[in-house]
Amino acid sequence: MSKRLNVGVIGTGFMGRAHSNAYRKVGNFFPMDIKPTLKTICALEPADKLQAFADQWGYESYETDWRKLMERDDIDQIDVCTPNNTHKEIVLAAAAAGKSIICEKPLAMNVAEAEEMCQAVEKAGVPNLVSFNYRRVPAITLAKQLVDEDRVGQPFHYRATYLQDWTISTDVPQGGDTLWRLDAKVAGSGVTGDLLAHSIDTAEWLNGPIQSVVAKTETFVKQRMHQDTGKVESVGIDDACMFLAVFANGSMGTFESTRYARGRKNYNTFEINGQNGSVFFDLEDPQYLDYFRYATPKTGEKIEDHVTGWQRIHVTNFEHPYMDKWWVPGCTVGYEHTFVHQLADYLAGLQSGQPAQPDFRSGLRTQKVCDAILESAKTGQWTTID
Repeated sequence: MSKRLNVGVIGTGFMGRAHSNAYRKVGNFFPMDIKPTLKTICALEPADKLQAFADQWGYESYETDWRKLMERDDIDQIDVCTPNNTHKEIVLAAAAAGKSIICEKPLAMNVAEAEEMCQAVEKAGVPNLVSFNYRRVPAITLAKQLVDEDRVGQPFHYRATYLQDWTISTDVPQGGDTLWRLDAKVAGSGVTGDLLAHSIDTAEWLNGPIQSVVAKTETFVKQRMHQDTGKVESVGIDDACMFLAVFANGSMGTFESTRYARGRKNYNTFEINGQNGSVFFDLEDPQYLDYFRYATPKTGEKIEDHVTGWQRIHVTNFEHPYMDKWWVPGCTVGYEHTFVHQLADYLAGLQSGQPAQPDFRSGLRTQKVCDAILESAKTGQWTTID
């Protein structure tokens, strides 16, 4: 007999829609005993807009106060798709109410908040997950498989970029419902928490813990009009960040992120160079993983010279991660599917009792690296991560 999981999603923005879509689709492609039900959508919106959202996505009801979700016995899970400065209060209340929790990234505004949230869910014993959805891009999951199979071997270098260009204009305001990511009081940080958090989570998943960092940040436009006040105010977030990293395994890392890379919309890349080979990924071409095969993992012997070289793997075959649940080989999947994959892994963890990753403790780990980056940018010194 299937078990219903009644879900309350908080937030109707970009992530609210992405998560809603995942709940609607996951059972069609990843059938399992636990059946998520879109019980309630919650946001600070007029009733007519919330009703329209509920009708569009198939929610049974709506609420305008997220606290009411915690009091309802017919809500099993809280899904937090709200601005960063609201995560802590919502998560603490959900944990106290015994609800399972999915929270968008970054987990918190800073390490202190993340630690409190992590302790709360662990004390309550509730299932929890941080939405680092890029782990579930099939090509990135395949990269993890190649690393685990020792096809990269001892790592020497890790390099990552995450580039966008949507805030270059000085006319772009800060704050409000749409541009809260440019308001430090709401977002906590700029590209470090928004973009580099993804890069850091992927890097540590593939290459192990980052041990120390040295960073430089820049805010190119120092003042912007604030949508809430109508006044020109100082900008407190980082528009760009670059940092060097040393991993616990001895490899070296370079990371760069900016919202001022003209022509780059969501250019999220990484490359790992190791003893046995290399892998490269680009999110703007996500159906491919580039792999350089130098030596055979089992024997360590170099492959023949005439077949040494980069190969481009079209990650659509049934043997590739997640792809046996979708279409025939050669047919690609996209961004929204990463949230379906994430939810499928999460529900499978609920069913098996082996929790999916990344959980809140993993999210805390990423927050520690982000905070260390921002601290290093202030001091100009190498900073060690706990």
